[in-house]
Formats: sequence, structure tokens, C-alpha cells
Amino acid sequence: MKALNRREFITTAALGATTLMLPKSTWAFAPKEQRYKVAVIDLMILKRQKLGAVKLTNEIGADGLEVDMGGLGNRDTFDNQFFDDAFRTNYLNELKEYGIKVASVAMTGFYAQSFATRPTYQQMVGDCLKTCQLLGAKIAFLPLGVQGDLVQNPELRPAIVERLKEVGRMAKKAGVIVGIETALDARGDVELLKEIGSKNIQIYFNFSNPLKEGRDLIEELQILGKKRICQIHCTDEDGVWLEHNTRLDMPKVKETLDKMGWKGWLVIERSRDANLSPRSVKENFGANTRYVKSVFQK
Repeated sequence: MKALNRREFITTAALGATTLMLPKSTWAFAPKEQRYKVAVIDLMILKRQKLGAVKLTNEIGADGLEVDMGGLGNRDTFDNQFFDDAFRTNYLNELKEYGIKVASVAMTGFYAQSFATRPTYQQMVGDCLKTCQLLGAKIAFLPLGVQGDLVQNPELRPAIVERLKEVGRMAKKAGVIVGIETALDARGDVELLKEIGSKNIQIYFNFSNPLKEGRDLIEELQILGKKRICQIHCTDEDGVWLEHNTRLDMPKVKETLDKMGWKGWLVIERSRDANLSPRSVKENFGANTRYVKSVFQK
């Protein structure tokens, strides 16, 4: 027995010495990839297209960022700083330094602007897809917004469908999935996706949408299923933090997503405490990030 222990000791010592001779990056095994990763939105943490968004995201404790394409207004396309080589290089360096990933690139300008009627929509979407490629993001977020509300404005459906078919072709060529947010319920979204007929157009699901309309969140997730949801805004309307939200059963949501076999980014958008200033970014988003991670990354 003593001889065996001696051999074990010698073997262990030799392995340890060999390890010390290896490059530092190989000393430890890479951590297991998380099934669910948590991100915040640069616009909502008050750092839209600002270098400080990356460090702040790290301080909040999130794994990634949804970055916004910038203002739109009456421009032909977004006011996008990521096409500036110097800014983009500095941003990418910050991402690397803090270990933050870009979860998605958002076209939030379409919340207020009309995707159905803007004549330069292809330029706008094309710029977003290019930005995704530059930042290593696989998802682009396209909200149809107030002017693209297909419940209130069903007459816009033919134009929106035709445009989304074209966006699907563009997205396929770019290797990006465009996640749309609509005012439809889950069954309506399924029918819309069938009409569009592109695997590169999927649903960017937002927990708050069915909740504020009184629909069953769990049922909506199940109707859409694993393959139609590309990313999730893991959020509700402002008022309370997610851990105090009585209408959003997060453990039940996780159980549902687990059974569906879904995995991906959970992006925190709102759910700010009404008693805190909107500028209390670390408090609001830090609390929500900690809670979401405690449920989804246990």
C-alpha cells in the first residue's frame, strides 16, 4: 500500500509540473456553457451606443448586452456609431476585457416609426444585419411597434408580410435571425410566421405582452414552441422587481422552457422598482439580473 501511495504521489507531482509548463490559458477547464444567459439593454441602462455600457453591464452582473442601432427619426437609416472603425474597435476591446457578449442588435426606432411604410427599410435592416456581423451577434430585434400593430391595423398585413419576406432573404444571406415582436397572440404569431415562410424570421418573445393583455404566458410559450422563439425579453412592465412580481412565475417559466428544450438569451428590459429613480440602473438591473440568474443558472 505504501508503494502504491508513493507511485500516486510521483504521478500527481509529475502532472502538476507538466501543468505549470503549459500556457496559462490551459491551466483550468473552461466553465460549462450556460443553457440560459442573461443580458441587459444598453438603451435601458442609459448607455445607448456608449463605451461605458460594457463596464456597467459587468458591474450589473449580466453576461451580455443587447445593443441598439441608435436613433431613427426622419433619417434614411439609424444613427449608428458602430460603423465608426475607432469606436467599434474600442467597443470590441471592452467586450473582450470584461467578458461580455453582444446578445442581439435592436432596431428600437421601429417602436415609433412605420416598418410598413418607410421607403428605406431595406437600408435600415441591412445596416442592422451588418452591425450584427461586426459585433458577432446572431440575433437582430425588429419590433413592429405602434404603427405596425396588426391587431389595430390589419390592413397593413400584406405590406408587412412582403417586407418581412425580403428581410428573411437578407437575414439568411447575412447568417442572422431577425426576431420580430408583434401585437398578436401566440396563435396569431404562428400564422404570421407561416405566411412569411422564412426560418430566419422568428419571434422575439416578451413576457410582458401576454401578461398585460391577460393571456396565459405559459400557454403562449407552449404554442410558439422551441423553434419559433429566437430570444426572450425576460421582463414585465415597470413597478416592481422581477423577484417581487406576483403575476410572473419565473420558476414555472423556467420549467416550461426546460420541457420545450429552449435555450438562449434572457434579456432584461424593464421591471424597475417604482420607488427608485429610473437612473438607479445598478440597483434595478442588478437586482433583476441576480434574481433571473438565481432561477435560470442554478
